Amino acid sequence: MSKKSKFYWAAFAAICMVSMLFLFIFRPFTTNAAGIGFVVLDSYAKTMKIGEESYLIAVTSTGKKPTFSSSDSKIASVNTYGKITAKKAGTVKITVKIRNGEASCKVYVKKTSIQLDRKTISLEVGERRVLTAKVSTAHSATFRSNKKSVAAVEEDGTITAKKPGNATITVSADNTSVSCKVTVKKPTVSLNRKSVSLYRRGVCRLILKSSSKSVPVWKSNKKSVAVVDGGGNVTAVKHGTATITVTVDGVSKSCEVTVKQPTVRFEETEIHLKPGETYLIAAQVSSGNVPEYSSSNTCIVTVAKNGKLHAVSSGKAYVYAKEDGIRARIRVVVE
Repeated sequence: MSKKSKFYWAAFAAICMVSMLFLFIFRPFTTNAAGIGFVVLDSYAKTMKIGEESYLIAVTSTGKKPTFSSSDSKIASVNTYGKITAKKAGTVKITVKIRNGEASCKVYVKKTSIQLDRKTISLEVGERRVLTAKVSTAHSATFRSNKKSVAAVEEDGTITAKKPGNATITVSADNTSVSCKVTVKKPTVSLNRKSVSLYRRGVCRLILKSSSKSVPVWKSNKKSVAVVDGGGNVTAVKHGTATITVTVDGVSKSCEVTVKQPTVRFEETEIHLKPGETYLIAAQVSSGNVPEYSSSNTCIVTVAKNGKLHAVSSGKAYVYAKEDGIRARIRVVVE
């Protein structure tokens, strides 16, 4: 027992001795043939919080140390010095006894209350929010999510939105629980274009606007026609149509990409050369790409990548310019 408690006990005992006659009249006691005994308490009813401790001070008519007992130690226990410890919500009777006398104190252990700073929370994926809990006993609260895949919660109440959906965060302390409903919203997603036209090797950037912090996923349904990287940059591969789709937290937007066929033509239709002579041709391609040149007969005429012809021997051959599957030809006569 602490010095402070001993001081209160001694002071109370002195008061009780002065008032013993009156207390004898108003407090119940038991008698037997051996004599009369009674117990005087400093309190006959207490209200406590879970986890709280309080001393029950008793003065006996015999001056002897009484015994203390609890009607339910799971709710509130008491030790030999009268220290009561509240354990869970409920009501118990603490009985203090000596020979031929006893008294009791009713102890009410209050149910712990938990107050949350909010009962509902709405978040975007990737967003974080702290849920604050105030516990009446000042004990630490535990946080638990029923759907961690939707919203996870840390020990300090920090909630992180994972994916669209609903989750319940349960906050518990001293066998008392309250909950907060968390809604993870679907993001708003938009693209700057719904369609785009390109030539082969053409590049276009699709700009995404999203309310979510999640990393978007880009995909082409026809990589042989057009491909896209993680930044929304689309590159045309060959003529045709492809759909570029971006997905954020289950919400998708798309853009149709048309890779146009180019036009390829020569200004001249026929060229006359002598063996050993060279000539530079230039095909006009609407895409702006450099065409691929080839000769129908390299024994008569050859052609370099830049379109430079070299007459080999007498004869006739065709030189072709090809771009994205489209080609034009020019007739070469070596005389």
